[in-house]
Amino acid sequence: MAIKDGLLPEYDHETAVTRKVLEQVNTEKLGWQPHEKSMTLGRLAGHLAEIPGWGFTILNDPEFNMVAGAYTPTTYTTRDEILAAFDDTTAKVRALLDTKSDAELLSVWSFKSDGQELFSMPRVAAWRSWVMNHAIHHRGQLSVYLRETGSKVPSIYGPSADEA
Repeated sequence: MAIKDGLLPEYDHETAVTRKVLEQVNTEKLGWQPHEKSMTLGRLAGHLAEIPGWGFTILNDPEFNMVAGAYTPTTYTTRDEILAAFDDTTAKVRALLDTKSDAELLSVWSFKSDGQELFSMPRVAAWRSWVMNHAIHHRGQLSVYLRETGSKVPSIYGPSADEA
């Protein structure tokens, strides 16, 4: 079995679950935050919608160099904008992953900060960490934000208190 054939079903499952969580975001609550140091609900949901986009650089580029101050997050003003961005990115990244060979997925990808290498690992490991695990982490955070703002929390890995 090709490596991508193991990654694609996981990606499909996790992105479908993430979409269910994003569907519960209340546009009226986008500015809510649990603490002054925390992201707002809108920023967190937007970040979650953008995470699959990391797949583009991991699958196409030999490295990513994070330059301080170079990134400006997209500001979404509605849940529908967040869902549209998520749907577009997840579909495009999935199609790209489906084209990758084992050799490409096992080649090394590096993450740098202002030119200094922080780590290097096979692309498949970077994919799992920076796309899959990263999204799962923030999806968990968002589920807590949903509960705190009175929105329903959908089932993620089993029934939630809002879904029997």
